Amino acid sequence: MDDPLILLLDNGSVQPESTRNLRRLTEALGQASGRTIHPVSLRHADRIAAEALDGRAAQTLGTFLGEQLGLGVRSFLAIPLFFGPSRALSALVPELVESLQSAQGPFKLRLGDPLYPLPAGEPRLARILRDQIDPLIPQSAKARVVLVDHGSPQPAVTEVRLRIAEELHAMLPSGVAFRQAVMERREGKEYDFNGELLERVLDREAQRGIDKPIILSLLFISPGRHAGQGGDIATICSDAQRRHPGLKIHVSRLVGEHPYLIEILRDRLHRGLSAAQEA
Repeated sequence: MDDPLILLLDNGSVQPESTRNLRRLTEALGQASGRTIHPVSLRHADRIAAEALDGRAAQTLGTFLGEQLGLGVRSFLAIPLFFGPSRALSALVPELVESLQSAQGPFKLRLGDPLYPLPAGEPRLARILRDQIDPLIPQSAKARVVLVDHGSPQPAVTEVRLRIAEELHAMLPSGVAFRQAVMERREGKEYDFNGELLERVLDREAQRGIDKPIILSLLFISPGRHAGQGGDIATICSDAQRRHPGLKIHVSRLVGEHPYLIEILRDRLHRGLSAAQEA
């Protein structure tokens, strides 16, 4: 069978820097794999003005697939830039494919594995996080690390963070305390599995004392509404430091800035291509 057209798929953001990062990763993955790969967002990114993206408008999945189907392409492989089995992958993408098939005829969109597939896992993600916080841990190793992610009402997505957290915790010096936090969660005890909001975790840690710095380990790939310059995380940290004078908070770099991520994506791509050829 013909090779599928390959795309690197993220959830999308209205922040231009998110699309810029997607394009950077796509280019790096193309160079590492020797393949032509297209940067595509599931949603949101088409709201960014083309002028903010060097004159090239972002592509969202529905529009991109529709254009390619019009050109006669019928086989696609999407490599998810997602940590785990998000509803975006399990529900939104299939719904979109079904709608396009009804309008433009049959085609195949195969989804590769996410960055941390269950149950196999991916130990390189914890190593990325460890590398990103290593320069921020004082020589005395007296610090507190808080792993923070987006948060999800889906237990399987939360399991990904919990497993990465366990792996990262095992890599830290014995004098480093370890916590977890989320940026979003739903109200109600039925969602307690998701974890505590970052603001509450920071307040509680500050009440325990301000002598040890807090290091935020960001389980985020790209800058967007939460992570990156001017995001919610920066605002929450600034507010916490105003409420607790003397509290020191250091924020790690993003997962998408580490070269190991391209290695992981290249492996997902090779596995996806092998599965497509065997189908």
